[in-house]
Formats: sequence, structure tokens, C-alpha cells
Amino acid sequence: MPVVREFTLPDLGEGLTGAEVVRWMVEVGEVIAVDQPVVEVETAKAVVEVPCPYGGVVTARYGEPGEEVAVGAPLVTVAVSPAAGAPSPSAEVERPLVGYGVAEPDKGGRRRRVGAPAIAPAPVPTAVAAPVAVVATAAPPAVAVAVAPVVVPVISPLVRRSAREHGIDLAALTGSGPDGLIMRADVERAIAALAPGGAPAAVPVSNGATAPAGAEVVPLRGLRRAVAEKLTRSHREIPAATCWVDADATELIALRRQLNATAGPKVSVLALLARICTVALARFPELNSSVTEDGSGILRHSAVHLGFAAQGERGLVVPVVRDAQRLSTEQLGAELARLTESARTGALTPAELTGGTFTLNNYGVFGVDGSTPILNHPEAAMLGVGRIVAKPWVHQGELAVREVTQLSFTFDHRVCDGGTAGGFLRFVADCVEQPGMLLRQL
Repeated sequence: MPVVREFTLPDLGEGLTGAEVVRWMVEVGEVIAVDQPVVEVETAKAVVEVPCPYGGVVTARYGEPGEEVAVGAPLVTVAVSPAAGAPSPSAEVERPLVGYGVAEPDKGGRRRRVGAPAIAPAPVPTAVAAPVAVVATAAPPAVAVAVAPVVVPVISPLVRRSAREHGIDLAALTGSGPDGLIMRADVERAIAALAPGGAPAAVPVSNGATAPAGAEVVPLRGLRRAVAEKLTRSHREIPAATCWVDADATELIALRRQLNATAGPKVSVLALLARICTVALARFPELNSSVTEDGSGILRHSAVHLGFAAQGERGLVVPVVRDAQRLSTEQLGAELARLTESARTGALTPAELTGGTFTLNNYGVFGVDGSTPILNHPEAAMLGVGRIVAKPWVHQGELAVREVTQLSFTFDHRVCDGGTAGGFLRFVADCVEQPGMLLRQL
């Protein structure tokens, strides 16, 4: 007789309390193997596939794409046959899940099957000929009823949510997108048809009010919500101050050209700036620190875990180079390049996005000169680098055209005073202007 096992969303680490369902990888009634991925979820750190530790028939699944599932809440229930080698209850507790990792982006888009609802589980045979929905009846035995799945061509969870809030049947709509894909405009037209006079209906928001007609409410979910919460906390808790200086980067650019003229891996400007940061932090260790959770002390870190801003598929992320002070300039360049590529493809792991002690923010790649960044809580400092651009500059007493950049430095005023912060920034600027100074520190 099959035994129904409930699989809950496991603790995905890094203090995460929940995850958003991106897409289901199994259907109700489908036979799955032990440790087969059943759902793809998005956390505040990454998109991961979650494997189920049970093998058998999926009898129910919980949560629609776009919905949040808390850690410990049910994900699926599985009818496990003892004859198929189901683990004992004690073994189930100790057997670790395998297969965690960052999922490849779903190039074909997210599609949702409806018509096979998640219903209270009941024992079912382990062999099935087609996807079924398990129906619990008042009198045994339970009856398995085959349900023909209907594919609704819609990708966006926001489109589904909007349709659900306004009572729109997506299966009744004809999509205007490629291959009949249902777009937001299709749902908006259906909503407008329901409103008096054909006017767009007001959009409900979470506080019970309504947004203006035609406005779009974009929920803060996943990475965007995590970033919003972290920046809000940083702005609320850290008394941050910013100082800045213009620096002549001509010699730094010349040094990079010299290094890249020889055989071996190419060295980026970012790698040189990272090297300057590690040397500067060794000189000013109070800036490689954080204030304790209760605010009673300052934790000075012995290792420099260097975060840097990188643009990825999920938005701006901050990968971390571990023990940056131990790496050579070439090794720094290689690790920065690897993490940048992982950010671009969405392949960063949660561990690669956490644990930083200092952040280097090269916003010059966006073509801007300056910024006053918000600190990456709980870090105490961040160096910002603007674009390097040719400007008139007084060099050795004469006016010349030089490669100039603006450096900005934001710091937690609790860990140091302005003299220390100014000393750090001046040292960084001097190393940019005279890279040979680094030899004294290495």
C-alpha cells in the first residue's frame, strides 16, 4: 500500500525564510524518482531547482508560479511505494537532498498547466498511464480521475495575478503574442471590457487602496525585494557619510597597457582597482569592518571579502571575491571575470553573493562620473569609481589633457572619523595617480 509523504520547502541557507515559485517541473499524477527536481524557485539570492527526496507518484503540489512559499511549508506530496524501496522514516530525516544549484534560465519561457488541481492527497497506484488528479472521496477506496491538461500560454506571473484579481479566465483569452502568448495588454483589454463604459478598472494594491486607472503595480519579489529591504535597513541604521576626489588615472591606464602587452591573462582596470583596495584596507583596517548586530562593538575582519557591483539577468548584484588580499593581480582579474560572467548568465550561487566585508562599485561603466551610494549592510565602507574620461588637467605645472576619474567613498561614521576616511581615499587616489606606490606596500 503506498504511503503518502509530504515534502516541504527546505532551508536553502543564508537565512532565507521563503522562495517564490518560478515554474513547476512535474505534474500531479507524474511518477518521479528520488532526488528528481520538482520545482524551480527564486530566492533573494538565486534561482534554484529543488529536488524531492521521495520517489513515487505526485499526488498534490502547492503554490502557483509567482506565489511565495515559506520555508517549512508543503511543496508536494508523493505516494511512495514500500516495494519500490521507500526509505524508512528515520532514513528520510538523515538523507540529504542533492541537486541544489543555480538553474539555467528557461529560454522557452514559463508555461503553466491548469486542469490538474492540487487536491488533498490519497493513496494511489504507483503506475499511471496519464497525469491524474487525486480525489479524496467520503468512502474508500480513493478514485483516480484522469483530467485532460489545458495549456494556458502565459509567461508572466504578473499577468496571471492581474487576471486572477479581476476574475479574468485566461483560458478564454486569445493571446496577441508569439504563438498565441497572452500578454499584459490582452488582460488589460479584458479588464477594460468588464469596467463600466469600457474604462480601465482601478488596480488594487496591498494596502487596500487603488492605483490610478491604467497604472501598473509591480510587486517587490525575490532579488528586488531583498535589495529593497537591505538598502532600506542600511539607510535607516547606518550614519553614512561620503567624501570624494578627482584623480588623474593616466598612469594607471598606461600601466594596464604595459601589463597587457606581455604574454598571459589580460588585466582589467577593475582588477587594478581591486588590488589598490586590498592594499588600502591593509593600511586602514578599521574600514574593513562592521558594527555588531546589537551596536555594542565593531567587528574588524582579518580577511578582505571584496564585493563588486555587476549587472545580471536579475538586476544589479554584488558577487564577492573571497580572501581578495591573498590573490595576485592576475588572480583577482580572473576571479572578477568569472563572477561577472556568472552574474550575466544568472549562475551565481547564494554563497557567492554573501559575506562581503567591503564593496567596490565601478559605476563608471554606466557613463556617469559620481554617485553617493548606500552602503551594502552590514559593511562599513564602499569605494565608488566614475568613468575615466579625457579632461583638461594641470600636470607638472602645465595644462594637459589627462585621463581623469572621480572617486567617491562612503563610510559608516561609527567605525571611524573623517580623518581616517579621508586618509583612505587620498591613499587610493595617490595609487591611481602613481601606481608605482603599490610596490612599497607589497
